[in-house]
Amino acid sequence: MLFNSYLFLLLFLPLALLGYFALNRLGRRRAADLFLIGMSLWFYAYLAPVYLWVLCGSVVVNFAFSRWLARRFRRPPTHKLLLAAGILCNVAVLFYFKYFNFFWENLNTALGRSFTLQHIALPLGVSFFTFQQIAYLVDSYRGQTAGYSFGEYTLFVVFFPKLSQGPIALHGELIPQFRDPARRRPQAQNLARGLYVLALGLFKKVILADTFAKAVDFGFADIPSLSSLEALLVALSYAFQLYFDFSGYCDMALGIAAMFNIDLPQNFTSPYKALSIPDFWGRWHITLTRFLRTYIYFPLGGSRKGTARTYCNILVVFLVSGLWHGANWTFVVWGALHGLLNCLHRALRKPWARLHTVTQWLLTFLSVVVLWVFFRADTLGDAVAFLKEWFRWSSFTIRPELYACFDLQELLLAERMLPGLRTLAAQMTGCNLWLFLFGAFFIVLNLPNNREIRFRPTLGTALATAGLLFWSIVSLADVSVFLYANF
Repeated sequence: MLFNSYLFLLLFLPLALLGYFALNRLGRRRAADLFLIGMSLWFYAYLAPVYLWVLCGSVVVNFAFSRWLARRFRRPPTHKLLLAAGILCNVAVLFYFKYFNFFWENLNTALGRSFTLQHIALPLGVSFFTFQQIAYLVDSYRGQTAGYSFGEYTLFVVFFPKLSQGPIALHGELIPQFRDPARRRPQAQNLARGLYVLALGLFKKVILADTFAKAVDFGFADIPSLSSLEALLVALSYAFQLYFDFSGYCDMALGIAAMFNIDLPQNFTSPYKALSIPDFWGRWHITLTRFLRTYIYFPLGGSRKGTARTYCNILVVFLVSGLWHGANWTFVVWGALHGLLNCLHRALRKPWARLHTVTQWLLTFLSVVVLWVFFRADTLGDAVAFLKEWFRWSSFTIRPELYACFDLQELLLAERMLPGLRTLAAQMTGCNLWLFLFGAFFIVLNLPNNREIRFRPTLGTALATAGLLFWSIVSLADVSVFLYANF
């Protein structure tokens, strides 16, 4: 089920809130938890019920491993073997659904064979709930998860606001909140704040990200026809599409969870304000970065075993990050290049610190945008062709079809109704494209993120919430999947 759908917004979410708080009001805590688990499973199974067994099987197997790790096997060698077996089971599931065909395709290419590929669809959120449970197993190995019931563990894994695209939460962040009796009663402040953040996220996804997506699809559909200026605009459009798509989802997830009085970990804090590549990764998909640092980088030795080993560990982490995002060499190259830039920054920290802040920002932003081309392209050849068209600087025309991608019906209506806007549109070719582009720059560089917002339930915020919800909901005719749902 998608957050940006009529079914979710008008039926599922109100029913989940009403049922959960009603059962808690009756003193039926366990029934309330079972109800929320059931609603989360419905949320997961709505689009692809056939893969519900993957989620449920993963929960059962991982909980069993965690109990074995916590209670029965105390001798270190057996303990480590059991942990390795649990992690291997999770990796095997992830490999089969996400990388099986990628592996055979490359084996066919390398050996000149024709092994048959399978028709395997990617289960919703498998990368997210798999990493979350690997972290839980490691914490169980460390003796940090004793005392959790199967119901608490299940709710921790399947809680629907974070199930499909994160954040990758830790047990210590969620289970104590589910246990808190004060959080089991509806709180007007949290309901108002949650609805406001939900409205912000929905607007980012439906109005901003999905509009930029039209320009991105237009550009990548016929790369050789792009002019250099069009390639630049398409690359920027993808940077903003991905930003508002992921930021919108994160806002919606945090807002929905807040309505249940649950605080999810922050996953996105203005990454395009970053002044270096490491700073970018401290702001983008924060919980994935935390997982990779805690459960891969540190166990590999981190920065404690010399400079060369540190650089190798950084590259390993970013190669894993690239592969985690998708089974394609474009993601591997994207991850490797980010790793190299992180190593380069580590080696040149002092010269970098002497650069002007604007220079730091510009170089960081351009690096991120260029590397997003590999993230979006279907093949490495497409990525290279796109960058060639961009940097050859031989043509600066913009076709009407690209301008038209930004001509929303509501904007065209506003132009007909407002003489000043109509005059501006007549005098400036592609007015709506430039409106979206410069508006996006203003939003990402100047407006506060949801961590920085100090919410107050005033008439102004109520009107803003209602306006954003109305505009977004009436624009849901073209429902689109969140980009990170593919990862």
